[in-house]
Amino acid sequence: MKKENSSLMSFLLLLSLSFLASSKSHGNPASEMVNVLNQNRTAWKLGKLHESPGLGCIALQYAELCEGNCNVNNTLTCEPPEDDFTQVFAPNCGVELPTFGTITGHVLGCGTHYATPEASFSDILFRDNKSLLVLRNRSHTEVGVGMARLHKGTYFWCILFSDGGTNSSFSLEANGRGIKQRKGCYSGSAFSCSNAHMICMRLLNSFLCILLSINTLWVSFL
Repeated sequence: MKKENSSLMSFLLLLSLSFLASSKSHGNPASEMVNVLNQNRTAWKLGKLHESPGLGCIALQYAELCEGNCNVNNTLTCEPPEDDFTQVFAPNCGVELPTFGTITGHVLGCGTHYATPEASFSDILFRDNKSLLVLRNRSHTEVGVGMARLHKGTYFWCILFSDGGTNSSFSLEANGRGIKQRKGCYSGSAFSCSNAHMICMRLLNSFLCILLSINTLWVSFL
């Protein structure tokens, strides 16, 4: 019985360590989404998109604007005034206005529960040919992704595409750091992500604590 108990403890320890290792390399779901997007484009023999932090921050601003507009089919119905991009979103992010480029496409989505970027790609954001055509547009050169947990725990995604020059459009102030955001994550951010990934971490830790408690009680009855 001691051997079985030791095996269970070892399994729980390995599970915890593997998740912690994963969290260090995959701490920003928005940046992970960029990898998923580029994998899809590469499969179609299209060029990889440059990850633009400035465009990503604007995407996060866009996602926050959609709070409360999540439909039952995980779609969003929100369209900000065109002036908001340069007069509200850019200043809030610290994007240098002279470098504000052209946004050539966008994709929006939402979900009531957190899903990995891979699952969000296929189940929320790119479920039809219309959105896939946006992704596979040959004119895109860079991408920015924003993700935030907002209204009643709903997760909002926004992906923005641009045909701007690499490292020359949507430049951020403060040597590329821009202004730290209080909610969510955006791709290429110099700051740590908010709480989306940490929620999963806390859930796993709670699960491990429950298992350990059950194991302790079981041993005490033997």
